[in-house]
Amino acid sequence: MFSKTKTKQSTNNYFQKVQQEINDASAIVIGAGAGLSLAAGFSLSGDRFMKYFGDFFEKYGITDMYSGGFYPYPTRSEYWSWWSRVIWLNRYQPAPRDTYQQLHKLVQDQNYFVLTTNVDHQFQLAGFKKDRLFYTQGDYGLFQQSSTNQTFDNFDIIKKMVLSQGFTIGSHQQLVKPQQLSMHVDPALVKTADQYQLNLRVDDQFVEDDGWHAAAERFNEFINRNQNSKILYLELGVGDNTPGIIKYPFCQWTYNNPQASYVTVNADDALFPEKINQQAVGFQMDINDFIKKLL
Repeated sequence: MFSKTKTKQSTNNYFQKVQQEINDASAIVIGAGAGLSLAAGFSLSGDRFMKYFGDFFEKYGITDMYSGGFYPYPTRSEYWSWWSRVIWLNRYQPAPRDTYQQLHKLVQDQNYFVLTTNVDHQFQLAGFKKDRLFYTQGDYGLFQQSSTNQTFDNFDIIKKMVLSQGFTIGSHQQLVKPQQLSMHVDPALVKTADQYQLNLRVDDQFVEDDGWHAAAERFNEFINRNQNSKILYLELGVGDNTPGIIKYPFCQWTYNNPQASYVTVNADDALFPEKINQQAVGFQMDINDFIKKLL
């Protein structure tokens, strides 16, 4: 059973308590879900969507970047037109807000590790150390071949795809929309891309390559080394789509260790089991405001 009893975003004493726990922790495990990237400005709908995908809305009635990923496009050219835009905007173009950079400031001097279901690579772009990151669900920046169990960097081909639609790329990798925009990419690029799949965990074909397994091993070693110490589990923007990856383990590890603390921040619901009430606190608020309170 989950509880809201510790949602105390208006009480400064709770922020001071969390700040002290960050300073005193022998280890910090950050668990990051889609809500963190949403706080950073990676909205999948609304004005941001219409700016770059208005043509897909007009032709197919698609209203957001999530549902559009499941649309049965009639041609592979349109399929890659869609996905190249999604990947560039959410992987290679920096986030509109500096949420990840501010989070890095908060923990950069601590003994931390990041577990995330996000596939936008923003932790590394913000300066987090690569060997302290575990992307469990894939990476927009990789293609994969399930037949060979290999992944491949896709920057060059994704860049060529968005350019072939008429976009230009400005400073800081910003995608600049032209007056005349095509929903198709160069046929040669389609032929090349069709040799691969997206490196996203959407079915049993997801490739867990050597890099994925190395990151998983580093994360498990970090947990095993620190789970009985004064460890802080900091959960940011984790919803209920895949609670078994972050929320459930974090709560269980907290329950198993009286020295552990659990902090969850979510704009919608900051929930945790009643059995860890004495070790946990939830903040139902914007993640940007939460981080600012602690810096």
